[in-house]
Amino acid sequence: MKNEDPNMKESLPVVLEFYAPWSEACKRQLPIMQEVRDITGDRARILRVDIDQYAELARQYGVYTVPAVLIFMDGRVVWRKNGPFSASEILEHLTMLV
Repeated sequence: MKNEDPNMKESLPVVLEFYAPWSEACKRQLPIMQEVRDITGDRARILRVDIDQYAELARQYGVYTVPAVLIFMDGRVVWRKNGPFSASEILEHLTMLV
């Protein structure tokens, strides 16, 4: 499993959400991710990754179930959660980084 990625090496935290378009749980997470995006604005980069289209990337990070979210800082995974998550969980970790 990859813990560091030069592609994620930015001065801002990067929130990477792995999802599947057919997953009801992922569909329920969409407004939560939008809330995170609205609150963080330009203080974090929010990305979504379709595990069907980017299966290799999901495997690199040990993501085998969705939804899953990883937060990167300086190219390193600093937090991850597999399964449903709340906006407050993500925002709490982002607040510590910015």
